[in-house]
Amino acid sequence: MKIKECIASGILAAGCVAFTGCSTKAKYVDSTGPRTLVTVDAINIQDYAAAADTMIDSLITSVINGGRLKSANGEPAILGISRIINNTSQHVDTDLLTKKIRVALNKTGRVVTTTTYGLGGQGEDPLAQQILKDREKVENKPLTRLPDYSLSGKLIEQRVRSGNTQQASYVFQLTLTSQDGLAVWEEEKTITKQARRSALGF
Repeated sequence: MKIKECIASGILAAGCVAFTGCSTKAKYVDSTGPRTLVTVDAINIQDYAAAADTMIDSLITSVINGGRLKSANGEPAILGISRIINNTSQHVDTDLLTKKIRVALNKTGRVVTTTTYGLGGQGEDPLAQQILKDREKVENKPLTRLPDYSLSGKLIEQRVRSGNTQQASYVFQLTLTSQDGLAVWEEEKTITKQARRSALGF
């Protein structure tokens, strides 16, 4: 019996060692660096960052530095965030794309984003929206300034497979529309990734 118990204990110990040997200590990596994980089946954090950087550079170069940005009384233009349509096969949080763009534009001092005006009358910040409405009642005058521009877009996914190679392309499209209903700026960024399946199918 003791021999069997020793053998069982040895097997258990070996299994524990093997199991713990497979785990690694977590570590920090640069979110936009080359050490981040890349997958074909999902839009990774570095994909959002690359798309946002492209949009930011284009907006600042073409619209802001290009002198095409218009606003009332020389004040910063108000940007409203419209619908970003997700035509991919996955659930995505579009703030991963739009928030970085908003932050960069805000830092230019030429653009601010409204958080109290949105689709269907729903603002991003319900408390700020309610405070604004209460102020309008107290001061008995409209305080809400309509957005000068709205930002809308679409995320598109296309997949192909050839032999053991699979490929996914993620297309980021954004449009800036003026109060006149005209698209004053449009940009597109496509990110394509490939992966090969091993002969064993792993």
